[in-house]
Amino acid sequence: MSDPRISVVIITRDRRPELLRTLAHMTALPERPEIIVVDNGSRDGTTAAVLDAHPKVHVIRSRRNFGAVGRNLAVERVTTPYVAFCDDDTWWEPGALTRAADLLDACPRLASVTGRILVEPDGVEDPITPELRHSPVPAPDWLPGPALLSILAGASMLRVSAFREVGGFSRRLWIGGEEELLGMDLAARGWWMCWAEDVVVHHHASTVRDPRQRRKLGIRNTLWTTWLRRPARSALRRTVTLLRSVPRDRASAEAVAAALAGLPWVLRERRVVPDHVEQGLQLLEAPQSSSPARRYVG
Repeated sequence: MSDPRISVVIITRDRRPELLRTLAHMTALPERPEIIVVDNGSRDGTTAAVLDAHPKVHVIRSRRNFGAVGRNLAVERVTTPYVAFCDDDTWWEPGALTRAADLLDACPRLASVTGRILVEPDGVEDPITPELRHSPVPAPDWLPGPALLSILAGASMLRVSAFREVGGFSRRLWIGGEEELLGMDLAARGWWMCWAEDVVVHHHASTVRDPRQRRKLGIRNTLWTTWLRRPARSALRRTVTLLRSVPRDRASAEAVAAALAGLPWVLRERRVVPDHVEQGLQLLEAPQSSSPARRYVG
């Protein structure tokens, strides 16, 4: 019997071997969740391979690459109260989905639970773990773990109603640090996010990626998110810090140019977060600036 509380959404593009490995893990879980794969325009036979190997997995096949917005398309079809996001190179440990759902059951104002990531093949903690475990964001007594102001999309379970309330992931950001804007919007609406030590997710990083393009998108999206939601003084400080830290190369220059090109949209959509959210964001600036996990934009 599948757990009626949980669905799993995985987005993928041209990474058939990694996806099939992830699905082998996810379909063997004791929770037996409904699994929806969004194939973002793959050209390597991904959809056919999934349907052949895992006929019970639902596949949404797109002709174009929707990036993170592919998760929105899948959540439109979800009928369970909770959705766990997965990347095609991450998978949840047996029992982790149940534990995350139990936490969401127990805490009605909890929007998301982010798990502890173990990096394979060695099973070591992801470099971002200390930043999450020791989050300085003030938390209410009922919160079952350190308070966060964002999620990790490949290792988090969300309350579907909260996700839909804020509109899911931004179509303009597409992919690359897209979680930050979502997290700010959840917090601004009074939702809480937390990290859980005993919710374990495994990550075996794919070698099929373009780190230069990902860095460009990360820089652009960080700048956009900053000016979409932070007060002017904080946004300016964050911008200066970021620009001082990034490599002085063509990729960084292209990222800044793309961010400037989107300025009219940013100013039109700008909606500053409440003071208590901004105070939490300020507390996170120091640990984030020293975190080795964030050097993809530095």
